[in-house]
This record gives sequence, C-alpha cells and structure tokens, in this order.
Amino acid sequence: MTTIDDFSFKNKKALIRVDFNVPLDDEFNVTDSNRIEAARPTIIKILEDGGSAILMSHLGRPKGNRNPELSLSHICSKVSEVLGVQVKFVDDCIGNKVEEAVKKLKTGEVLLLENLRFYSEEEKGDVAFAEQLARLGDIYVNDAFGTAHRAHASTTIVAQFFAGRKCFGYLLAKEIKAIEKVMKTGEKPVTAILGGAKVSSKITIIENILSKIDHLIIGGGMTYTFVKAQGGKVGNSICEDDKMELALSILKKAKELGVQVHLPVDVIAADDFDNNANTKIVAVNQIPDGWQGLDAGPATLDIFRNIIHSSKTILWNGPVGVFEMESFAKGTIEVGNFVAEATENGAFSLVGGGDSVAAVKQFGFEDKVSYVSTGGGAMLESLEGKSLPGIAAILEG
Repeated sequence: MTTIDDFSFKNKKALIRVDFNVPLDDEFNVTDSNRIEAARPTIIKILEDGGSAILMSHLGRPKGNRNPELSLSHICSKVSEVLGVQVKFVDDCIGNKVEEAVKKLKTGEVLLLENLRFYSEEEKGDVAFAEQLARLGDIYVNDAFGTAHRAHASTTIVAQFFAGRKCFGYLLAKEIKAIEKVMKTGEKPVTAILGGAKVSSKITIIENILSKIDHLIIGGGMTYTFVKAQGGKVGNSICEDDKMELALSILKKAKELGVQVHLPVDVIAADDFDNNANTKIVAVNQIPDGWQGLDAGPATLDIFRNIIHSSKTILWNGPVGVFEMESFAKGTIEVGNFVAEATENGAFSLVGGGDSVAAVKQFGFEDKVSYVSTGGGAMLESLEGKSLPGIAAILEG
C-alpha cells in the first residue's frame, strides 16, 4: 500500500482530496472540525517535506449549482487555524484562475479550492473535469475515506492521470488498516457488535463478516425480528416481519460456521416511545402487547460484558438501545464501557457507522477505543466486502 511516507514532497505540489464536508451554523461557523483535524497530519507532512498543498473537497449537495451558502470560503479560516498556516482560497476548482493561483503557490503554502460539487461533472466522474484537476498537482494524495465509496472525478477518476505518482494520506491508510485488522489480520477471538433498528440495513455486513468472526452480538431494534422469528412475543417493538426468514437463515449459517450469536435475554420495555414513558424489565421474548423494547436489560449486559472482555478484536457498528433518550441510553453506554475496558487490556477496537460514532462521541469514548471511523457509508461498504473505487484507483499503480 503506497502512502505519503513513500514520497518526498520537496518542491512538489500535492493535490490532496480531503473530506472537509463539515457542519456549519447559521453564521457559517464550523461547528465540528474533526474532519479538518483528521487531515492535518497528512498536510503537515507534505509542508514539512518542503512541498505545497492544494486541497480539494466538496461541501453539502449543491448539485452542480454555485450555492454561496455551500462555498468552502466559509471554512478557510478554520482550516488555517487547525493547520497553523494561513490558507489561501480560490473561488473555483478548475480553469485559468486556479492554474494561476497554483503557479504562484510557494513551498510551505496551502491553497483551498472551491467546492468541487459546484460542477455536476464531479459526481458524474467526468474524465475531462478530472483531467483539469490533475493539471494542478505533481502528486495525487487521497485522504478522504468518507467519499472513497464514490467513483467521483476527484476521488477516483483523477488518479488515472498520476501513474506512479499517487498515494494514500495518513487518514485513509489508517482506515484501510483498521478494517483489514477486523476482516483479515485480527487476533482471535473476533467479536462483532451490530445494533441499530433494522436487519435489512445490516444483512450484507452480517453475511460478509460471519466467516471472519467468532462472536456476533445483536442489539438494538433488529433484536426483535430475530426474537419474533424464533416464536417470541415482542409486543409493539420495531420488527421487520418480512425479514424473519432471513433472520433464521443467519442463525443457521452462524451455527454452521461455529459462530456464537448472542441476542439480548432481557430488555427495558416502555409503554410508549418516549423518554418519560413507564418502563419495566422483561424477558426479551415475553414483551406484553402495548409495550416495546427500547434498551438492553441488566442480564443481557452481563452476558455482553463477558463476551467483549474476552475478545481480542472488536467491531462495533450500531447502538443497542434508543441512546438519544436518556432513559434508554444505559445499554449503549455500558457497551461503550466494555469495549473501552477490553481495549485498555490490549484488544483492538474499531467503531464505525453513523449512530455508533455519534454515541461514542456523545459519551466520551472516542479516545478509549482503538479507532473511530470517519467514513459512514464507505466503512459499511468495506465491511460488506465491496471494493471501494477511491481505494482501488490508488492500488492500481
């Protein structure tokens, strides 16, 4: 795997695809600069080598229109602050004006281009547009894992113009290695904790990882599809009736592969989907009509703790309860504690997928796990076993 450590950027202009698709408030201030901070090591390495950096990114979904609210000019001062370098900005990403700005760029300087998606050609993967972007740099660096699953001009197509002069940035390389550690090289026992509302959204992940894991912990809303499929009573809990056969086939396949599946045995049930609802602890297969399971129960958490503590490699994707409501957040917080404790004892833990990443940040586990993935869709597609176009484009030499 070719990374920026394989190149010297002295007197070179690095064209870097970053993922600066960050949230802005009504005054266009960046409200979460994590993605900018994540790209910092890559950019700094290039500057310290004696090179210069041309940053390209998208912001939001302008769909080929120049929407001033989605201009990357809004984030320029935040990028400067994070890098500790005064970042220059050009209000376009291709054409003479941009090429002039690049020509004037001196060693140690950083230029941020305008939103790539102001051109519809970006999302279409247009070759001519990619060729114009390619003119701007000597070496192409992809450090945007969040968009690696899209065959866009700046993430995939542009790489064909940099044979022998393209590589992964530190962030993207770390993402690839973290997923490989779970899927290929992880120390056993390997445990996958899959939560979230629906079996349907996780089915391809489950099918792809079953042969690579020892334990599968199932939590969250998809629990009830499995429980009902096995003849349990789930009351008013969320349930995909049309996926019950699928749930049974997953359990059968897991048994054939020698994978132990751990479903909740008890849950916190509520008489309404509300933080202030009445609650009681009930067996997962005995939820009364009018009640719904909204969090993992105490006996379940005891089982989960033992499995997680004995694991050497852990993938966590999805919460085990409705953690957005304080009354039903305990299960997810406890799972976070178990993963953090296992990590402290030497396990490798990867957290990925929107909701679990949100939970990890909300409850302060970010620095207590081995790796938190920055790419929601890209991470999930990797776990599903798909080849990501942005990664393949660099690997193709």
